[in-house]
Amino acid sequence: MSRNVLLIEDNEQNRYLATFLLEKNGYNVTAAFDGPGGVELAQTLRPDLVLLDIQLPGMDGYAVARALRRIEALQATPIIAVTSYAMVGDREKSLESGCNGYIEKPINPDTFVAEIERFVGPTSSSTPPS
Repeated sequence: MSRNVLLIEDNEQNRYLATFLLEKNGYNVTAAFDGPGGVELAQTLRPDLVLLDIQLPGMDGYAVARALRRIEALQATPIIAVTSYAMVGDREKSLESGCNGYIEKPINPDTFVAEIERFVGPTSSSTPPS
């Protein structure tokens, strides 16, 4: 079963890498480039998972997570912060804003999909670990 992921990320290289890794493992990825666009897309797409950068134009990731949690249809959707914010307290701030998980950038291409699958389970076409 393929899963739909909404990737809210303003950096083109980060979007490319995450999209490549996820699509290679059977995920369908839709990208938003800023916070307001991500909230709007989430309402129409109703993804199985949201990957959320914290440092976004227009609306930071904390505000995006809070906005997504106010949408009834998305309250159970896993939101994972994927961010370079790695100071003491940043993980907790992400979780308090409504995120279910936290992955530090730069992402590790060898473990990224496995980290995601902790929240949504593997797709039927996921590449087995080598």
